[in-house]
Amino acid sequence: MNRSLAIKLGAIALLMLLLLIPLMMIDGIISERQRLRDAVLEDIARSSSYSQQLSGPLLVVPYRQTVREWKTDAKGERYQQSSEVSGRLYFLPERFEIDGKVRTERRSRGIYEARLFHADNQISGSFTLPSQLGITEGFTDYRFDAPYLAVGISDIRGIENALTLQLGSQSLEFLPGTQVSWLGDGVHVNLPRLDSREEQRLDFAFDLTLQGTGQLQVLPVGKTSKVRLAADWPHPSFIGNYLPAQREVTDQGFSANWQTSFFSTNLREALNNCLATTDCDGFKSRSFGVSFIEPVDQYLKSDRAIKYALLFIALTFAGFFLFEVLKRLAVHPIQYALVGVALAFFYLLLLSLSEHLGFGLAYLVSAAACVGLIGFYVCHVLRSLTHGLGFGVSLVALYGLLYGLLSAEDYALLMGSLLLFCLLGVFMVLTRKLDWYGIGQGKPAEALNFDIGAAHE
Repeated sequence: MNRSLAIKLGAIALLMLLLLIPLMMIDGIISERQRLRDAVLEDIARSSSYSQQLSGPLLVVPYRQTVREWKTDAKGERYQQSSEVSGRLYFLPERFEIDGKVRTERRSRGIYEARLFHADNQISGSFTLPSQLGITEGFTDYRFDAPYLAVGISDIRGIENALTLQLGSQSLEFLPGTQVSWLGDGVHVNLPRLDSREEQRLDFAFDLTLQGTGQLQVLPVGKTSKVRLAADWPHPSFIGNYLPAQREVTDQGFSANWQTSFFSTNLREALNNCLATTDCDGFKSRSFGVSFIEPVDQYLKSDRAIKYALLFIALTFAGFFLFEVLKRLAVHPIQYALVGVALAFFYLLLLSLSEHLGFGLAYLVSAAACVGLIGFYVCHVLRSLTHGLGFGVSLVALYGLLYGLLSAEDYALLMGSLLLFCLLGVFMVLTRKLDWYGIGQGKPAEALNFDIGAAHE
């Protein structure tokens, strides 16, 4: 390969490396704007309520137990000493059901928006308490205090209604706090004293209207648990340890049903481990629910788009180079650089416009602006309206393919690989008769005299 061609290719490679500097700066701006957006959303959640997790209800029975032990005094005589210890018995519901209706709303601060939800939950179920509360030895040594029902709510600021428990035919008012440290924030309600000698069934029901941001999760505390959620949000993301048994998602919203049992959750054993070791993460993490996510994250898509920037610049420069060698037109490195900078500005336009117009429309406007500018410039650089329009059409095709790559996340690698392979094939076909040694030496080689259309003969 002659020296002039090597210098030309070296200059093009150097320009591509230099263009990485503005691209990295734009990538930094994307990350900065994303952090600013996240900080604003966090501030909105801080002033309203965070993601919500409902844990409970649990039935708690405080007790005092008389413990007797034999001791020996200094004279060697044995005597019995009594002491009293206190503790709690915890019972999970036999049946636990939630029927939730969720509506969403937008909260704006500047150009940023957060999505809040308001969940109207009808909660019901029943407890089955065994005779003697499951105590098989020394039952007469126990004294039981009034039981209470504890419901864990991760952010109690989101409670929007006065809570009243229907226990059989009784109505009981909830009080703040769960009275159970490992359960976290929430509410509790004091219950009448129980007849602990006989097996009992306690049916309960209450309504809970809960506001939150981002996610709504439920801990399936029942031996059998059924949760039904319906919302006006058409872009749900189902999260947690269990997916819905049935779900339906439409343009108007979604509905989903979950059903679990102790066989699938192993929640009874997780509760026992929590009480024995005070490590309750395993108990509270067995939850499921839904995340009210935005369908388009313009910052994530802008960041994905800029990862293809170097490929775009390389393909554009390759097109310029083909015109040089096939049409014997001289393109100055400064002209390469100006076109490369215009391609880089596309990503800055895309980022700034997507914050106001949405990603799809911002992409269309940014791509049209860059194609129009570059097409106008190339018409004069190549001294041909036809060549400039052809170059612009090629850019339109590339931007269309890029949008397809961004939209089809699961198939992005496959589509990108096929695109590169096809472009390599086109380049090889167009240059299959080219005399590379003759480029730059002024030789009227046969390969330098055919046009692009002749390459398909």
